[in-house]
Amino acid sequence: MTAQFAQAPDAFPVSGPPPGIAVQGLTKTYRNVAAVSNLSFTVPPGSITGFLGPNGSGKTTTLRMLLGLVRPTAGLALIDGVPYASLQQPGQVVGAVLDAQGAHPKHTALTHLEVYCAAMRVPVTQARATLDLVGLGSVASRRTGEFSLGMRQRLALATALLGRPRYLVLDEPANGLDPEGMAWLREFLLSYARSGNTVLVSSHILREVEQMADHLVIVSNGTLVHQGSTADLRNAYRSRVLVACSDPARLAAALAAAGVTDAQIQGDGRLAVVGAEPERIAALAAEQKVTVFGTHVEHVDLEQVFLSMTSGRYAAQAGYPQPGQQQYPPQQYQQPGYPQQQYPQPGYPPQQYPQPGYPPQQYPPAAPGPQQPPYGPGGFRR
Repeated sequence: MTAQFAQAPDAFPVSGPPPGIAVQGLTKTYRNVAAVSNLSFTVPPGSITGFLGPNGSGKTTTLRMLLGLVRPTAGLALIDGVPYASLQQPGQVVGAVLDAQGAHPKHTALTHLEVYCAAMRVPVTQARATLDLVGLGSVASRRTGEFSLGMRQRLALATALLGRPRYLVLDEPANGLDPEGMAWLREFLLSYARSGNTVLVSSHILREVEQMADHLVIVSNGTLVHQGSTADLRNAYRSRVLVACSDPARLAAALAAAGVTDAQIQGDGRLAVVGAEPERIAALAAEQKVTVFGTHVEHVDLEQVFLSMTSGRYAAQAGYPQPGQQQYPPQQYQQPGYPQQQYPQPGYPPQQYPQPGYPPQQYPPAAPGPQQPPYGPGGFRR
């Protein structure tokens, strides 16, 4: 089924500036295992906040406590300054998608939404209008049991939008969507937030969220590891210039004398410089009679930053061991956020092994042992 995606609405009704979502010291313990531990963060009004963390980091448990579905062991989760259970007409304040499997498989998409219209006390005419909004108007009479995962995701989003809420709380909403559907969802949420509404969207994939989120909350093992704007996270890890040259130590000293103090010699012999452009580095190298073989500007990869912040819950060996293969611990990145270096690097003269003046390394011969005769009984070669 190919549905024509609808455009996001130009405006949703907003009754004054809401104070947003606040999580204060939220903790949930199951049989002495802390799923969420003393978690505090805020979701600014009118923003798209990405709630990020690996699977099992406590995101869904936090959202369920926010929506009153799980009682916290300690702490508070507030919407408009009050717990979810204290909201008047909560379906018209918060729209939530925690599971795309909530529709009865024998109901049609239209019937499913009409039932929710009655529960939320909203006009039944909004059912068809909301199906058109999410691109399911052409399949309104089809049973939901025949829907693909992506169609069920959009139906769940339509259910959350029935009451025209000020807040959307979405748990992994892009699961099952094709690239066109993901692009539509991104544009829809951006339009929804531009109208003064607020989105809290969870995901375990930073690349999926950073294109639309202007605020990030990153958790790992149930605790907060980062909160701030996407720009703040990007600015915390600046780009660096990798310089292959004849004398890295001398060039590093010249850079330090010029005020560029963040220069480190890498394992492959190149100099990693932060805070200087390639042209300035080349000029200083020329003054010091240091030959530059090549430079490469390496931009920070936020996905690697995210992985470095949240790694460690489940340690697994990279690859599958081959019979008799010796296993080594996984190589760590020299700096979080930068891609793993390859050896040798392009543009850099390859190192020579062994070093000049030393004889080539000889591997010890196999231990002596009994030798089988080349011929078997009767003089036949084996």
